[in-house]
Amino acid sequence: MAARSEAAESENGSTGLPECGDAIDPITFEQILEMDDDEDEREFSRSIVYGFFDQAEVTFKKMDDALLASPKLLSTAPLTCLLPTREHKDLPTLSSLGHFLKGSSATLGLTKVKDSCEKIQHYGGRKAADGNPVPWDDDKLIRLIKETLGVVKSDYTEAERILKKYYHDSSHS
Repeated sequence: MAARSEAAESENGSTGLPECGDAIDPITFEQILEMDDDEDEREFSRSIVYGFFDQAEVTFKKMDDALLASPKLLSTAPLTCLLPTREHKDLPTLSSLGHFLKGSSATLGLTKVKDSCEKIQHYGGRKAADGNPVPWDDDKLIRLIKETLGVVKSDYTEAERILKKYYHDSSHS
């Protein structure tokens, strides 16, 4: 009977998500929940959500790695030495990673994560947050990506907490 009650709530647009504020769009998330065969177990949606958690962690690590400055080998006659320079990995990689995670988070309705990932995608494409081209140098774009990555990680942690609570995962904080 609990599943029936939950189904009735679903028809009214309530997913049963605990206080998600603007972190999760309940209508989008409801579409994922509708694919579950068993509303008590929620195996299908759980697998998608937890797969996203794994994917996000890997993508954040790739973004962190792409933001690391690497020393540039400079050759000067007669010495060859390593000088610390501010050479960054290519912005297109960061743009691509932002785009990738934007799509995954949008599928689940993680609006704040999606919005921040879209900004990373734009900055990596040498565009402002709104997608318009800008004449900014790479250092400024890298700084904006680093700031936005901090925001998206925080937004992700919030969404992860909410979803783990929804799935009764005892490891949620």
